[in-house]
Amino acid sequence: MLQVTPTLAIPDDELVERFVRSGGPGGQNVNKVSTAVELRFDVANSPSLPEPVRARLLARRDRRLTDEGVLVLSAQRFRTQDRNREDARERLAELIAAATVAPKKRIATKPTKGSKERRLGAKRERSTVKRQRSSSGWDRE
Repeated sequence: MLQVTPTLAIPDDELVERFVRSGGPGGQNVNKVSTAVELRFDVANSPSLPEPVRARLLARRDRRLTDEGVLVLSAQRFRTQDRNREDARERLAELIAAATVAPKKRIATKPTKGSKERRLGAKRERSTVKRQRSSSGWDRE
């Protein structure tokens, strides 16, 4: 069981783990041992996810999300399979926990009267400075 929040948990049978060889430095160990983890979670068809959370996860423009709605996380930071497995599960839990929080609705506001006056006053000042710079008032010889 992957505990995401106190009220939301994902059963292990919904998670598919595949162990593959890691890339990068490490010499012979990297070439022989499959320590990297590819964790797959079907967001679109998961019965344990509430509908609003599923919708928020699917609406994200995330390159880890396939067209079928499967979230694929790859973990290969650590040298051991167990630690990479834990890392992938923690990252999945953080991702789902972030989707449980509903975003705040934006309230449209208007500029205050004072801010409008300050903006227009600054524009007037700038305009007079530019007008005084023009060559029409200069005597040329």
